Amino acid sequence: MRTTLLCLAVFCIPASSIADEIVLFNGKNLDGWTIEGSKDIKGKDDKVTPIWSVQDGLLRCEGKGFGFLRYDKKEFADFVFHVEYRMTPKCNSGIGIRTIPFDPKKNPATRPSYAAYEVQLLDDAGKPPTKNSSGSLYRYVAPNANPVKPAPEWNEIDIECVGPRIRITINGQKIIDVDQSKIDEIKNKPLKGYVCLQNHGGRIEFRNVRIRDLGGEKK
Repeated sequence: MRTTLLCLAVFCIPASSIADEIVLFNGKNLDGWTIEGSKDIKGKDDKVTPIWSVQDGLLRCEGKGFGFLRYDKKEFADFVFHVEYRMTPKCNSGIGIRTIPFDPKKNPATRPSYAAYEVQLLDDAGKPPTKNSSGSLYRYVAPNANPVKPAPEWNEIDIECVGPRIRITINGQKIIDVDQSKIDEIKNKPLKGYVCLQNHGGRIEFRNVRIRDLGGEKK
């Protein structure tokens, strides 16, 4: 009788939000992603290698260019975006949210940091937070702390967007919690769009790239 009750209890657990989670990077290839901007690197021996690649199950960006890797299968309104990354010293990267496709001919208007938001990623552990530091809504909102680990350690970042509210957590510490409708400079930023990863110099690797779609008003 006890066994039967336990089984019933298991099957009565309601469906959780995990069902809405989408694994954006499969660890094998770039399926679902579009490369925008610089695509290749030419070495000293004239050997050409791709800027974005998959190596040892990690999504790698070699840098030495400028552009984005955009997940183009779906736009998201309300979501929690989780990314883990490690970078080489002095690397410069970022995460685009609620953005549009990047067009170099319309640069910089179509960059995430202008069209929507770029969440800055730098090798700046130990430095005071600013509007340009890791975890910032680049050029708009400074985080309240800088909890990043120095290169080449792994860092975790979670970006939660629900309507106009944006929350950013790095390594378990919440560093931004703002309502964009209350800030004149960003109050008209879009409430839906694509997510992307940035290439802006140096090597950075990503893993466990996933998003939990919370739905929301797509306007």
